[in-house]
Amino acid sequence: MSRLRFGIFTAPFHPVGQNPTLALDRDMELVEWLDHLGFDEAWIGEHHSGGYECIACPEIFIAAAAQRTRHIRLGTGVTSLPYHHPFHVADRWVQLDHMTRGRCMFGVGPGALASDAHMLGIDYGQTRRRMQEGLAAIMRLLYEDEPVTLKSDWFELQDARLMFSPYSEKLDLAIASIASPAGPVTAGQCGAGLLSLSATAEAAFDVLGSHYKIWQEAAAEAGQPPADRSKWRVVAPVHLAETREQAMRNVRYGIAPWVDYFTSVVALSFTPETDDPEAFARELVDTGFAVIGTPDDCCEMIARLQEQTGGFGSFLVMANDWADREATMKSYELMSKYVFPQFQGSARRPVATHAWTQANYQNFTARAGDAVLSAIEEHQDERKRKGLESDDLDKHAASIRWAGSKQDPPAEDD
Repeated sequence: MSRLRFGIFTAPFHPVGQNPTLALDRDMELVEWLDHLGFDEAWIGEHHSGGYECIACPEIFIAAAAQRTRHIRLGTGVTSLPYHHPFHVADRWVQLDHMTRGRCMFGVGPGALASDAHMLGIDYGQTRRRMQEGLAAIMRLLYEDEPVTLKSDWFELQDARLMFSPYSEKLDLAIASIASPAGPVTAGQCGAGLLSLSATAEAAFDVLGSHYKIWQEAAAEAGQPPADRSKWRVVAPVHLAETREQAMRNVRYGIAPWVDYFTSVVALSFTPETDDPEAFARELVDTGFAVIGTPDDCCEMIARLQEQTGGFGSFLVMANDWADREATMKSYELMSKYVFPQFQGSARRPVATHAWTQANYQNFTARAGDAVLSAIEEHQDERKRKGLESDDLDKHAASIRWAGSKQDPPAEDD
């Protein structure tokens, strides 16, 4: 890919016991900061239980964030389609697309938490089927002018038609995926992009290459355009500092409750049985799941993901509260300052022109010195024509001549 995009995937993850109003404010502050730093995308999650992932309606958050940012694109990571009537989802997204002037992205999935489905009286084993059925209905509502009539065991549409078309010619649609082939199959069938969550987890990383092949094949079978790598987003946890040691010290602040949430609520076990936060952190780094280190370490992870996938369009940081606010904001600044240029080519010309100027330093300095000498001589000639004595400027002529050469400076008595 010619220019890698960067963004965040924020569920968000905030340990229980915090002020939820303040947590939401911090999430908004982070998106504003990322917009200032030049990040391309921010994906906002939808969850209804567990206490950690505290945004229930990402569309509301996106609408507010769009008013406080200028450039960053904003997406749902994800809208859990089995929880909503397809007509309501399509209607909300058309409105949001207009309100953001096409700056929103539509991420969809079956819902990550079985506890959410339980509270809604939904059989979690049926969520993937319901997602596919809901998405098919939504696509018809978005892009067909004729009324839609459909009936399933969980929703019904009767002569349904949206009041107006989307603002965008086509919404930026992305399908969530971890290790199952269901995500890339659905993405191919719908002509959508792919949102690979936890791409560096062992089970997910191993199948990244095959996911692109599945995505391609599904697109071809459905008569959709070929799978587009630029619409592939991969997600991984990252915390950066000036040194690896500092990064490790930073994450002692909050990595233990994050790991506890994933092992006792989300039920993904990938850490050693220890209460030592630093042991958690080192295990995540040693297995390749996370970067807790320097910008160079982050560059190495991205390069490894590019090799495994064959190329993708966006690298998304799995946002978290591993470090305190100051260290977290600094981590994103380090990424913008040092990681972006390596994958976007933005530093290539400045580096080249700096090297060229250094290589030709003597020549350019000599020219500058000659120009100054000419000005001094003209000044002295003018004073002579006026019958004035010479001033002190000619005393500097020898040092000016030397400044542009490799010779030793003149002796003080020269």
